[in-house]
Formats: sequence, structure tokens, C-alpha cells
Amino acid sequence: MVKTVYFNLVFVLALSVLSCKADEKNFEKFSIDKNLSQNDTIKLLSKYPEIKLFSNEKIESKTRTAYIVQHAGILPMDNYKCSASLKNDTLQILLNNNNGYFGNGISIKVFENSFLINDIDPKTLHGEVKFVKTMPLHQKLIVNKSNFKKNDSIYGFIDYKTKVDSFNKTFRGYFKALIK
Repeated sequence: MVKTVYFNLVFVLALSVLSCKADEKNFEKFSIDKNLSQNDTIKLLSKYPEIKLFSNEKIESKTRTAYIVQHAGILPMDNYKCSASLKNDTLQILLNNNNGYFGNGISIKVFENSFLINDIDPKTLHGEVKFVKTMPLHQKLIVNKSNFKKNDSIYGFIDYKTKVDSFNKTFRGYFKALIK
């Protein structure tokens, strides 16, 4: 009986260690550039009003929050917005162009000097945010600091390439937001 309990305990611990290592494969370390807020593109964002993606949308920022260009197919898209929120020790950055019916973008989770990117599934119902499984080919994140608090400003740069179904998607540009 003791051997069975011991075997089960070792088996469960081994599975948990293996599952953690499998999850760690998509985590990357981000870089810090304290002068990112002085970047020309970031400065230009403050000179333009935030884009409005649908008529009754509530605009959260007076100025543009992102200039991201995505290539996935024939036409490039550059109508992305940024929002950021802090929950416990995890910062969530949403770079999306949701128009109330569908959206296409990414969610970045930042914690412990690492980040994880999830691709937003554009095939969702009204108001939903779901994710699609992708195969990252390249991912780089640069932010202005490593410790985040609510009401801080975050400035960032993303360079991301992934394989979605049978095509490659590139997602590259600058963003800024007030952390909620």
C-alpha cells in the first residue's frame, strides 16, 4: 500500500514537472528600453486621435495607442489598438482591431521578465475573445520597464511571426497604454 501511494505521488509530480516544461517552450524573455517613450513612432501616436473601429465604440484613450502592421494574406492591416491591464502579478496587453463582431490580433501576457503571446481567433461571435492555436516562428517584445503597476504607462515594440493554418502571419509595430 505504501509503495502504491509513493508510486502515485512520484507519478503525479513527474507529470506536473513535464507539463510545466511543455508550457515553458512558448515563453520568451522580453527586453527593456527605458528610452522607448522617446521613439519617433511612439511620439507620433500622441499627435493623432485614437481610431474608432465601430460607431458606438467607447474610446478609452484620446490619442492613438498603437501602430501595428499585420501581414496575413493579401492586404496589410494597420487598424490596431492597445489596452493593458494588471491582474495580480501578470500584465495583459491586448493588441486588437475588434470591431464588435470580429477581431484579429494578439494577447501578450507579461510576468517574471517573460512573455507569452496568444493569437486572437477572428471567427468568434459578437463580443467574444477566443484564441487560436498557432506555431510561433519568431517573437520579440521590448517594453520600457520590467515592474508594472496600475496607472503606469507602458510603451512597447512587438515583432512577431507565426504560422496560422497554412499561412504565415507577421505582426510588427509600436504601442502604448495606461495600465488599468
